[in-house]
Amino acid sequence: MLRSWRPRSRRDLPFDPVRSLLLILLLAGAVSALVAGCNGNNSAAAMQAVLADSARYTTIEWLDSAQKDFGKIPEGQKLQVAFRFRNTGTMPLVIARVQPSCGCTIAEQPRETIAPGAEGQIKATFNSQGRTGINHKTLFVTANTKGTQRYDLHFVVEVEKKTS
Repeated sequence: MLRSWRPRSRRDLPFDPVRSLLLILLLAGAVSALVAGCNGNNSAAAMQAVLADSARYTTIEWLDSAQKDFGKIPEGQKLQVAFRFRNTGTMPLVIARVQPSCGCTIAEQPRETIAPGAEGQIKATFNSQGRTGINHKTLFVTANTKGTQRYDLHFVVEVEKKTS
């Protein structure tokens, strides 16, 4: 009588299905982390390369004052701030970073390069909730510009306490 072969335990199988599944999941996670890490590093590395290469420097003209006073606003209002600029040089302008001085302000930087002669703007939103009194805020801007690569844009606003 012919018997069909049947494994007595998982050890008799040519492969362990649980270990194979774990190995596949581990490899998939490693590959996705590697791809995500490489994509982020490449853009940061590209920005650093532009900032380090003085042959790619350009000039910038701030069309608005680098210091703005927005007067008084009620507590809880979100204040929209914008600083306009023009690329007055001959190379594309790269705004590599815009860093607010505080977590109550969220900054937006241009994602694309600014062509020579073109204009752009740096936007920010200040959340006045819980910030009563006079607030002095700064946006630290890094760009591929001659002379200096760092600019400080300031704004002041007085937040008045809500009266219920």
